[in-house]
Amino acid sequence: MPKSFRFLLLALLAALALGIAACGGDDDDGGGGSSDTASKDQGKSIKAGVVTDIGGLNDRSFNFLANKGLEDAEGDLGVEGRVLISKSNGDYVPNLTTLAQQQYDLSISVGFLMGEATATVAGKFPNNDFAIIDFPASGLKGKPQNVEGLLFKEQEAGYLAGYLAGLWAKDNNATTVSTVGGQKIPPVDHYIAGYQAGAKAAFPGVKTLNAYSQDFVDQAKCKEIALDQIAQGSKVVFQVAGQCGLGALDAAKEKGVQGIGVDADQAYLGDHILTSALKKVDVAVFDAIKRSQDGKFKGGTDVIATVENGGVGLGQIGPAGTKYESQIGDIQDKIAAGEIPDIPDTVAK
Repeated sequence: MPKSFRFLLLALLAALALGIAACGGDDDDGGGGSSDTASKDQGKSIKAGVVTDIGGLNDRSFNFLANKGLEDAEGDLGVEGRVLISKSNGDYVPNLTTLAQQQYDLSISVGFLMGEATATVAGKFPNNDFAIIDFPASGLKGKPQNVEGLLFKEQEAGYLAGYLAGLWAKDNNATTVSTVGGQKIPPVDHYIAGYQAGAKAAFPGVKTLNAYSQDFVDQAKCKEIALDQIAQGSKVVFQVAGQCGLGALDAAKEKGVQGIGVDADQAYLGDHILTSALKKVDVAVFDAIKRSQDGKFKGGTDVIATVENGGVGLGQIGPAGTKYESQIGDIQDKIAAGEIPDIPDTVAK
């Protein structure tokens, strides 16, 4: 083979090698490399679990939203998720323990009633991370440092709902509005106290009724309470009782009065829904999982959702309330700006 031809052949081979290397580099940056980068941007692959309270996933509000947050994290963050449904209080500890034993990076307890169980299991598994909705981390027994509290200023959403109820009541010669609570626990009372304050701010002469079903599941119990309140003159019924509260809204529809949903937007139930007091549990769950994935989980602290940061607010306003949208928008802006301070969060009775 002539020397000049060998040099030409070597040059061609070298050029070909450089071309292959360049193509490989492009694949790393725009193909496999971009996938790796995206994975790092999303955070490490983790396992996240949700344990419901006894309301179950069909409550169309609280537990439903927590599960939605988990499903969103599975789809958007690529985490491995699992939901365990508690049918009784006795399921809380076993369900949380199951997730911990299966090395879930983050286990989320859905609700104030799970405080004791969460503290117990978190204490037994100090290397696992936990989060609990509606219970402050500092309030847990033993103050475990591997639990993050996911809290909401429900009183702000309640105030907005109450203000709308008051405006409507004043214009419609209605003297009474009411609330049907599940159990007398802080997140429920936050809503009720805010609602009562908002209603009286909009209509100082309005009367407020309140009662508790002691149940978050049995719709018949809440319907009975709501029917009694309507018989006493209530023209707007705010349910704060999860799945049980759907019965209260059914009573409102049956008797031709206004109903207000809770946690999720319950406008789908019909035109009798004046609005819903929103509590974005799905966003709180998603964000907690994202923090865990990104290594930003902070046990022993609380993350608080407010009107200002968009974590609580109002859902769709129904036909009877649309004329008040501008006024409600102004009140919402004032709450966000701190111009309506000290909204009450406790109920006297």
